[in-house]
Amino acid sequence: MQLEIRNIDYAYPGSARNVFRQLSCQMTEPGFHALFGPSGVGKTTLAKMITGTITEFSGNIRIDQMEHVLYTYNLERLPGWYSVHDHLAQITPSPNRKRMEELVDAFGLKPCLNSRFAQLSLGQQNRTNLTRYLLQDFDLLIMDESLANVDEITKEKIILKIKTLYPDRFFLYISHNVVEVAKFCSQILVLRSHHKQPQAVSLQGQDFDGRQSLQDKNLEQCVLEIVNAA
Repeated sequence: MQLEIRNIDYAYPGSARNVFRQLSCQMTEPGFHALFGPSGVGKTTLAKMITGTITEFSGNIRIDQMEHVLYTYNLERLPGWYSVHDHLAQITPSPNRKRMEELVDAFGLKPCLNSRFAQLSLGQQNRTNLTRYLLQDFDLLIMDESLANVDEITKEKIILKIKTLYPDRFFLYISHNVVEVAKFCSQILVLRSHHKQPQAVSLQGQDFDGRQSLQDKNLEQCVLEIVNAA
């Protein structure tokens, strides 16, 4: 598996200001990785380029051995006329039905199954939406602030469950929370303003999976490196 981004130049339609200028970076291993940077630097834009939603740019994005690429973000909505259970049951491929029960339990969604999406809190909506993507067949899943409204304890439980269930998949996690990015992610791509070169800096995160010990000093050093790079 490999994601390679090479010499990307891009400006929003009608704008003379570049978002990306000769942006290059790569990720070569499956795992839980991160895309980090300040607001407005182009994280979501780059995510949409990777998925093929945005195609009018110069440069090249190469995705090897990843046929199914999905993108989920925290403001997505599900149809209002189905209960959570009925929606998940309808969109889940038959081979993944057993996993649906496991994710619902791990993500704390059992009390929500008979409710409609609009009746859920923002955190419950985020967890439900993420669950439906994890139940699909995918090789790369981009999670754009997918757990933004979820409390920290539940968020950690969810991330660790994802890492346990999908060790051979590729995740690109977009978040403004520098501590969780440093703690849970393996490779961290720090996006910066196009005025800075290189525009993307690759750092190594702590890749915590719940099985190893995590040293506070190592986490603090990683956070500092990310902040300095940004």
